[in-house]
Amino acid sequence: MHPFVLTTLIFSFCSVLSVDASKTLMGFSIDLIPRHSPMSPLYNSEMTQTELVKSAAMRSIARSKLLDFIGQNESSSPLPSPSPPSPSFPSPPSSSSSSSSAVSPITPVPDHGEYLMRFSLGTPQVERLAIFDTGSDLSWVQCSPCKTCFPQDAPLYDPTHSSTYMEVACDSQACTVIPQNKRDCGSSRQCIYLQEYGGSSITIGRLGSDTVSFGSTGTGQAATFPESVFGCAFYSNFTFEISSKANGIVGLGPGPLSLASQLGEQTGHKFSYCMVPFSSTSTGKLKFGSYPSQAPTNGVVSTPFVINPSLPSYYILNLEGITVGQKKVLTGQSGGNIIIDSVPILTHLEQRIYADFISSVKEAFNVEAAEDAPNPFEFCVRNPSSMNFPEFVFHFTGADVVLNPNNMFIALDNNLICMTVVPTTGISIFGNWAQINFQVEYDLAAGEVSFAPTNCSSY
Repeated sequence: MHPFVLTTLIFSFCSVLSVDASKTLMGFSIDLIPRHSPMSPLYNSEMTQTELVKSAAMRSIARSKLLDFIGQNESSSPLPSPSPPSPSFPSPPSSSSSSSSAVSPITPVPDHGEYLMRFSLGTPQVERLAIFDTGSDLSWVQCSPCKTCFPQDAPLYDPTHSSTYMEVACDSQACTVIPQNKRDCGSSRQCIYLQEYGGSSITIGRLGSDTVSFGSTGTGQAATFPESVFGCAFYSNFTFEISSKANGIVGLGPGPLSLASQLGEQTGHKFSYCMVPFSSTSTGKLKFGSYPSQAPTNGVVSTPFVINPSLPSYYILNLEGITVGQKKVLTGQSGGNIIIDSVPILTHLEQRIYADFISSVKEAFNVEAAEDAPNPFEFCVRNPSSMNFPEFVFHFTGADVVLNPNNMFIALDNNLICMTVVPTTGISIFGNWAQINFQVEYDLAAGEVSFAPTNCSSY
């Protein structure tokens, strides 16, 4: 299926799944908490700068490997047959089951979690802390009763305590947009979903709907959305290395079940974020709709996104080339070749493009690279205060995004800085470090992503 056709089909579902569409919402904002910020519940004051950077970089590598796994798995898998999905899904636990997590092998999944956000679920409201992810569609939390759940500090969400919770039927529109080989029908005709995170790591749960509340509108009130569809996980054979503080994921991908798609017309089919460095003492912002702000009006550039059927939960841009100083490296590609992603800190370039890019970088700097570059970094230098940095421009189709040295390099200890661009054997990824201090807006109706230079600490 052509990427544009898939984009059109997904957008057409948004009106079906949007919630409370009769209301017009001005807009609302949510704090994005860097995981290593002193404001984060994950903050560890004993970690050195090098340890913080290396841990984030290794999570970025894991994210890249996950994308390779998904892309290869989807492209090599035959089309699902019209018969029902495999009956190997674990059955949901009964309401009389124990609500505690079962003791079973748990695999760490380190690829998520540079930015966190809070939201409330149910009636009465229960606050959750979740991972902000533009590369996931379905938002989910762990629910009680649970067959196997990873450890979390907060109690599991119990939908029976919410007066507004409803299970989603397996013949509903919301359920049928899930790929056939990743959904099942429970004994009570409730929709069961499966979400993969690479290899054999999966989470399984019921699809439900409930009232979800976020942040603050321009009047200072919370933005509340009834009948929002989300996943109520009862089986997870992994744990986030982000620790037991996180309760789930908020998905902002382009698919019909993502938060962005469900809010649809209520927020003008738009959302934006402004991310601060992960060790910042301030928060970034995630904004929906026409929330009043100091949003920049100058320097805005926009580029179309496409959706690849092999990676349907990701926004894919087309990178035409990269300028390093006076030299321009061309990709020679069109139609979509780089994912824009909120999760990985690093920017990953296909090996051929990376080879030309790093050759231009070394030529522009004309300095000796540090021999003790920590894994996974490829190019590091010492004594940056005495260096002249070239201009870096990422040339997306219709949008030249100028990055400053702080977007391209990250400081470690001992006066060492490392370039935040590394090679990959899979698809290229435009990581979050390159997006820091940009307002990045996603317009799902227009099918484009916009960039505007911004001081995100005061956004």
